[in-house]
Amino acid sequence: MTTPASMFRTVLGDDFDRLHPELRRRFSVGLASGEACTGRGVMGRIWHGPAYVKPFLALGAIRNILVPRAGRDIPFVIENVPYTDTFGRETVSFVRTFDLPGRPRRFDAQMVLSPKGDRILDYLGTHQHLASELHFAAERDGSLLIRSGEHRFREGPVDVRVPELLGATAEVRESFDDTTGRFRVRVRVVNRRFGPLFGYEGSFTVSYTDTGSRGTRPGLRPVREEVRA
Repeated sequence: MTTPASMFRTVLGDDFDRLHPELRRRFSVGLASGEACTGRGVMGRIWHGPAYVKPFLALGAIRNILVPRAGRDIPFVIENVPYTDTFGRETVSFVRTFDLPGRPRRFDAQMVLSPKGDRILDYLGTHQHLASELHFAAERDGSLLIRSGEHRFREGPVDVRVPELLGATAEVRESFDDTTGRFRVRVRVVNRRFGPLFGYEGSFTVSYTDTGSRGTRPGLRPVREEVRA
């Protein structure tokens, strides 16, 4: 069976076929496949860096960027839904909802293929004020490694590169465990000067749905969409 083209296959090229079959299907989600993917599982650990990091996480949480609270064994859902955004671009949501004590918290991201087709643009939050370049690589064990590159902040006419001193590098590793039949994910966000800032690790199972019959649920898309790539 030929895997339908997706933005993730485009950026990985031939390396896409090195991924575990379950990862290949999960990252074939897109308009061509007509499938959405919902993951449900548990984050064994959500952690934060030093105390001075917390105010920045709390500020970001206002717009659904990062997670302001740490915890263990936190139920979560990730929704990967393809749709066409306001500017006619294929977009895949990466909306994570963490069932933390008190109230759920969301970490919103929407992924778009870069104009050159060599990387993914990751627009963060409800208003897409932050955007990161993402670089994908298939590992020898069939897992997927995602690393962030340049970050940009955009608000009205402002369009600036986030300096390394203020920004951070995100690293995501996703794999499939044949023994348990579950996906595993580990995320680390690190600042070059101040060290580890934030991260989480856990496992989940997924289900696939037909986007033609279900569409995009209300509240999944951002309040504001950014056209600048």
